[in-house]
Amino acid sequence: MSNNFSINQYPFDNQLESTILENHRAFVNWPLVYFLEEEKSKEAYVGETTDVLTRLKVHSKSEKKQNLSCVNLILSERFNKSATLDVESNLIRYIAADGIYSLQNGNLGISNHQYYQQKEVYWELFKDIWGELRSMGITRHSLDYIDNSDLFKYSPYKSLSKEQINGLKTILICLLDDQAKVSLIQGGAGTGKSILAIFLFKLLKTDLNDFNYSDFDEEDEELFRLLENVKVKYGDLNMALVIPMASFRKTISNVFKNIKGLSQKMVIGPSEITKQKYDLLIVDEGHRLRRRVNLGSYFGTFDKNSELLGLDKMTTSELDWIQMQSEKSIIFYDPFQSIKPSDASPESFYALKQLPSTRNEKLNTQFRVKGGNQYVKLVHQLFDNKDWTEQNQQSTGFYDLQLFDDLNEMVEQIHQKEKQRGLSRIVAGFAWEWISKKDRSKFDIVIGDTSLQWNSTVTDWVNSPNAINEVGCIHTTQGYDLNYTGVIMGPELDYDFETNELVVYKENYKDKNGKNSIKDPKILLDYVINIYKTILLRGIEGTYIYVCNPNLRKYFAQIIPSFKNSVDQVKNYNIVDYPNEFTVPYYNLEIAAGKFSNLQSVEEVKYIELINITNHADYFVCKVVGESMNKVIPNGSLCLFKKYSAGSRNGLITLVEGSDIFDSETGANYTIKEYSSKKNIDDEGWHHEEISLKSLSTQTFESLVLRDEETMNFKVIGIFIKVLK
Repeated sequence: MSNNFSINQYPFDNQLESTILENHRAFVNWPLVYFLEEEKSKEAYVGETTDVLTRLKVHSKSEKKQNLSCVNLILSERFNKSATLDVESNLIRYIAADGIYSLQNGNLGISNHQYYQQKEVYWELFKDIWGELRSMGITRHSLDYIDNSDLFKYSPYKSLSKEQINGLKTILICLLDDQAKVSLIQGGAGTGKSILAIFLFKLLKTDLNDFNYSDFDEEDEELFRLLENVKVKYGDLNMALVIPMASFRKTISNVFKNIKGLSQKMVIGPSEITKQKYDLLIVDEGHRLRRRVNLGSYFGTFDKNSELLGLDKMTTSELDWIQMQSEKSIIFYDPFQSIKPSDASPESFYALKQLPSTRNEKLNTQFRVKGGNQYVKLVHQLFDNKDWTEQNQQSTGFYDLQLFDDLNEMVEQIHQKEKQRGLSRIVAGFAWEWISKKDRSKFDIVIGDTSLQWNSTVTDWVNSPNAINEVGCIHTTQGYDLNYTGVIMGPELDYDFETNELVVYKENYKDKNGKNSIKDPKILLDYVINIYKTILLRGIEGTYIYVCNPNLRKYFAQIIPSFKNSVDQVKNYNIVDYPNEFTVPYYNLEIAAGKFSNLQSVEEVKYIELINITNHADYFVCKVVGESMNKVIPNGSLCLFKKYSAGSRNGLITLVEGSDIFDSETGANYTIKEYSSKKNIDDEGWHHEEISLKSLSTQTFESLVLRDEETMNFKVIGIFIKVLK
């Protein structure tokens, strides 16, 4: 059994029981994972069990699963119940997003289980299993590729948080309550509103027989009972998912196309709801529903639809259309993401919230940005004119937040992040005319020697081929997740140090439909602030900021670290001889970036005080010399590392130990490189491991490639976090 597991493929027929007893008797009552598939129809089902014969016998009697012709048994002597639950959950999520197979699984019952060991241990096992499935042709894409795909980000096969589960219960109870008409779910950017909307839609469209009851915990069972009652009450609901923004609507429509039981036609715009009545309408990004203000070319359609519904076009809004055309509605919204006068007013949501027929729920926890709720709080405080002091400055941990004095430097950094992580984009406030729309030889945003163009496409710009070379705006990024966002704050927003207030210059704001009817500058300022708050909360791993107006840049510099100082920050840290609660060890080693270097003595350990991190015992600092990583780490830099124990490391910059790999006389040796590994099978069926250590340099360096026995003395010591100096 290679890699501590095996994958065994057999026909799913009446001979299967005898085949299992003959070949795998030891696993008959042992935890395992299985994958049922049909090659022609590309349908599949993923499950786990401790009684494989009974489980597969039940499946063979299921009308849907009788169409599946092949079973893959994933076996390991190291499996326990926790491991199989984790592998099953990950297989469901990643196979659903891989795009080859359409899953018969329901999306309930892949909860955040309590695990016997750390999940990182199981993740390493899962990566190996996934690699084997790729070699068998069962899966197609790498895990890194899938992580960046919309189908994965917006997949209904997610584990919900307790907060989201509470919201789901509120919604299902509302559907069962004859006195309730609307579920109003408020949540800020990144709190999982879209995920919950899609999860709910899939849940309501799934046959009850498709759920794997054996994996249910108490929370799942309670939800299932509510769902069962909803199904009994309504049968097959006539429902649609309403998304006001055309670009995001197209993205989610493509996601629905690839999920069994869902279709593109189920994702609609507000205009389409006037064509028929619905049992249920689920609305995502409800704050972008429109009213009759500054609608431009949409005035005619808006008036016609209002007339069809018998409503006064001057006082109605698409929010009213939703309620009129549905027996029940579920509306996800965020008042801080209303960005123009045509958006439904905050007052209309407040009025709806107060009705006795409305059920209210709020989502608070931040799921998108790794800076968490602290970063969200910082963003809001930036625009709330706080007097920044050491007492109220918010730590965002290792969230990569930096302020740039040079736009060209920020553009270069975003391009570098695109190469390393993908999904890195430049986004700007609406402070420049879109002249390149008519003439692609012209540039829209010209600042110093940097010339940029707005997005060349509106629909799904984030995923378009040339997006990295263009600049998106609020209309092409709202609702999307990015890994890194480079935000250009335009000349329409400034800061007045005499009044200690943010100010907006109407003449510099170029969205005509976003300003023409506005008489009060404070109202326009609120819209502009909401735009920047929204795009500052797009980046999962980091946000880079360039500010056009000097006063606003000076104001932001009070709290946001400057890029030019970020490579020379250690002078601000105290180096001490003894540890305390704020220190990490500083080993005076020289970790070669160009080749493996000898380990120096670590007897005289110093300590560096770092106040903006937690769990200090998990980190250490070393010096990196050499040019082979100079795109990221300048020669001679002091670098912060996180101690490595387990978990994903592919694509990360790692500090590695290669004992005796190149020179048996040198003892322990260390280097820092971008890490990747893969499994290969030779012509004779033997499994081989290959580890590649890649340079990231302006010069040419060959990758270090380790194979088979060479990998046995190989160890990852730490994960690179950032340059300190």
